[in-house]
Amino acid sequence: MSEAPLLLLLRSALFNIVFFAYTTVMVLVAVATLPAPPRFAQGVVRFWARSVLWLLRGLVGIRLRVTGTEHLPRGGPAIIAAKHQSAFDTIVWLLLLDRPVYVLKRELLQLPGWGWVAAHCGHVAVDRRAGAAALRRMVREAATALGRGAQVVIFPEGTRTAPGERVLYQPGVAALSAAAGPEVPVVPAATDSGRFWGRRAFRKRPGTLTVAVLPPLPPGLPRAELMARLETAIEAETARLLEAPAAAPSACG
Repeated sequence: MSEAPLLLLLRSALFNIVFFAYTTVMVLVAVATLPAPPRFAQGVVRFWARSVLWLLRGLVGIRLRVTGTEHLPRGGPAIIAAKHQSAFDTIVWLLLLDRPVYVLKRELLQLPGWGWVAAHCGHVAVDRRAGAAALRRMVREAATALGRGAQVVIFPEGTRTAPGERVLYQPGVAALSAAAGPEVPVVPAATDSGRFWGRRAFRKRPGTLTVAVLPPLPPGLPRAELMARLETAIEAETARLLEAPAAAPSACG
């Protein structure tokens, strides 16, 4: 093994050790805030997310670049339909949005500690095995969050996909948009996060990770057209990002 791969392995090991230890501590801190209003736990979680970005930059050399920030909602409800390649995607929106609410698989909210905090913060669980009933419940709870002015982050693929992999987009985005009404924008977002923090990958690779926020879709689109436009926008931008050099220098967001 050459020096560079060995160094990459050591830096990745250090990051993983620090990440899981630090996350455990911060979960315990957040659990201690559960008797208080949700904003206290949300503050702890936001601090944790920002710390993870610092760890990524300092320990493994991953920098964040965010483009299209002018398309992000400011202070009002929105549906963020985001590409999902990495666990990183479940962290970054905690910092990019004012009042983020994630649509998460039900199993995550059942985890001791972390699941309690997520539920307390208002994140929405969906049981992917329960079919139409689960979709209706997700839409109802997410629409309620939108009504409170939150920005709902939903991953339309329903799971993490490897860079270059394509899966069928799930209809939850269209159902939620129809329930929320045309005044709530649907904002697509692409990323190349899987190149640096792969699905279940031990190694973290240095480089500039990009999150690209795209223009909102036109309001009032029929369901089929919304899904088609959403997939085309996200996949085209993701493909463009993947064509760029993985370690291209850029400013850190």
